[in-house]
Amino acid sequence: MGLDRYIDQQLHPERIDDSAATARLTGLTTITLSSREIQERYERPVMQARREKKQNDGEPTPEMREARQKAQSVLLELGEQKVIRAVYSERQLQEVLTDFWFNHFNVDARKGRDRGFITEYEREAIRPHVLGHFRDLLGATAKSPAMLFYLDNWMSADPDGPHIETMPPQFGRGRFGAGIGARPPRLPAQKKNGQKGLNENYGRELMELHTLGVDCGYTQKDVTEVARAFTGWTIRNPRQVGGNARGMFAAAQDDGFAFDPRIHDPGQKVVLGHVIKAGGGQSDGEQVLDILAGHPSTAHFIATKLARRFVSDTPPAAIVDRAAARFTQTKGDLREVVRTILTSPEFLSPDARNAKVKTPFEFVVSALRTTDTEVEDATIYVRSLQQLGMPLYMCQPPTGYADTADAWVNTGALVNRMNFALRLARNDKDLALAIGGPEFQKK
Repeated sequence: MGLDRYIDQQLHPERIDDSAATARLTGLTTITLSSREIQERYERPVMQARREKKQNDGEPTPEMREARQKAQSVLLELGEQKVIRAVYSERQLQEVLTDFWFNHFNVDARKGRDRGFITEYEREAIRPHVLGHFRDLLGATAKSPAMLFYLDNWMSADPDGPHIETMPPQFGRGRFGAGIGARPPRLPAQKKNGQKGLNENYGRELMELHTLGVDCGYTQKDVTEVARAFTGWTIRNPRQVGGNARGMFAAAQDDGFAFDPRIHDPGQKVVLGHVIKAGGGQSDGEQVLDILAGHPSTAHFIATKLARRFVSDTPPAAIVDRAAARFTQTKGDLREVVRTILTSPEFLSPDARNAKVKTPFEFVVSALRTTDTEVEDATIYVRSLQQLGMPLYMCQPPTGYADTADAWVNTGALVNRMNFALRLARNDKDLALAIGGPEFQKK
């Protein structure tokens, strides 16, 4: 069809029939479940088994081992769908961008209850917005329970709260006024000393990693003001949200975003010189997202990261500038920004070919595609990626996995890749067990 038509087609994945790849996902039962369904069916049995373990003097029971294995299958199936889509989907650009943006807005499945949130996070907050407007993507991640939990914003509260006068009707009135007599639920922000307070984790990463980038003129005062604006952005829980495991599970059961005015700081904020008037409630956070999404530093930061992903570890300034200008002109239309990069002379230059070192995920997927390997059991490759140093959905720092060669090129990593390639060529199904194992060392 020609390169121009192909690029345009990939920029509109909704026009591409991807039923063949979708059919390969039918056996993965958890990837279509909501976070609440995952918590009820997979996480609650683990918690019940833990309680039984305590009652049995700490001895693990068969039920507990079975519950743990079942809960782990949620993340395993999510990894399987990622590999299958990357190998077989006709919507290749969408898959590359879903991987890119999940990494940009990284959350770690190993942190507490986040394992139960991540399936819906990628499916609802990331994938639908990768070729939409950046502000929509930013807002979707900000309200996702996965992000709220990962960066602790669900616990962030005004130290001078709770503001009982702003308590919404669904919490009842009782001793705080006329009504059904219900006591308001316990506040989420409980520090170790029992005092509620402001948590700046999300505010800092929102500016440093999600939007402006490092050294873009914001101060610690801006971080604090942003954190104040997002107090009350929490996880829906009409009963209890406590700092203990029981409270976290209670929050997870309803699994959706909620704004709680009782713990929101209602005062005036000033973010990057913009005054956010007092009493705005949830709109305080929305205004912050508007400010950051429209900032010139955000346009340059996002353009740089996309050019680094598609062109080279050190992309030419010209392509970054053009992509940033397009970001600004279109108010963050990511489809147009990506189009600018993919149709640029820098991207199409011979110098850009093979300029990037593949991440382990790209290495494994491209090996499967190049050899036309039939992926009958994707768990083999999910476990292989763990051995290659890139366990899917389990990158601990909020920076996500590195996208430059220095992170992936070293002696041990290259030996593991050679080992994987040899076993793949021999059609050996024990790929994950073999990587870095003694058999290769003997050879």
